[in-house]
Amino acid sequence: MSAANFHLSFEFFPPATAIGQTNLAKAAETLQRFGPEFFSVTYGAGGSTKTRTKETVAGLISNGCTTVPHLSWGDSPREHLVEQLRDYRELGVSGLVLLRGDAPSGTVAQTGHHAAELVGLVRTDFGDEFEIFVAAYPETHPDAPNPTKDIEFLRAKVDAGADACFTQYFYNPDAYFYFVEECRARRIDVPIIPGVMPITNCERLVRFSRNCGAEIPRWIESKMFEYKDDQESLEDFGCTVVRNLCQRLLDNDCPGFHFYTLNRARATSRILQNLGY
Repeated sequence: MSAANFHLSFEFFPPATAIGQTNLAKAAETLQRFGPEFFSVTYGAGGSTKTRTKETVAGLISNGCTTVPHLSWGDSPREHLVEQLRDYRELGVSGLVLLRGDAPSGTVAQTGHHAAELVGLVRTDFGDEFEIFVAAYPETHPDAPNPTKDIEFLRAKVDAGADACFTQYFYNPDAYFYFVEECRARRIDVPIIPGVMPITNCERLVRFSRNCGAEIPRWIESKMFEYKDDQESLEDFGCTVVRNLCQRLLDNDCPGFHFYTLNRARATSRILQNLGY
């Protein structure tokens, strides 16, 4: 696999403890060797990790890593968002992952603004100073009324000025291929970069997948739970499954990968090495 004209990025979440910060630093050092376009850092529900997200971004940048923050509007006043964006610009940030964002824990309904509005705000106030990435959902966002409407939401984000999309992770490549075809038919012509989730913990992955609407094929889930008390076998199986998924995506000219690392490098590194990266 050649790195030329191929996007590669790794997603982290802002750690809450000193041990977590150490683990993230080690993961970043390992993954930096693959020459990613950038690392991204998530933004907690309702802006709950606002300070830690900025601190994590600043720390990675100070260590020589190109880093992109996630950002959602939520209920923040417009001027507060503009202030955040100016702060990021001063840190040397040149890209953003813009999301609607999850509701804060304990709330029922989503509040605030859609991601397309946030994209529009950035383009209005900052022009082309930031490269903008948004989310896409090959298996449909769990809050969308239907797949067609979900693609319309994506089209609104692209029309507002998004440069590219990262997808939610998936294990059925046909879902991605069909989704890309549907997007192209609706004149969404920006890169649609597959999100990739390594398989390292069966209970956590099932929980994540139920919350975000990602389907785990039954044969994969059954095998994961067979190995749930054998971490080495689980990681061997997961590496094979995800490596084969990535190879099929490569064979069909996908524009890159965005890995959801969970602040760990081993599984992601192994998959990339097995692909010859």
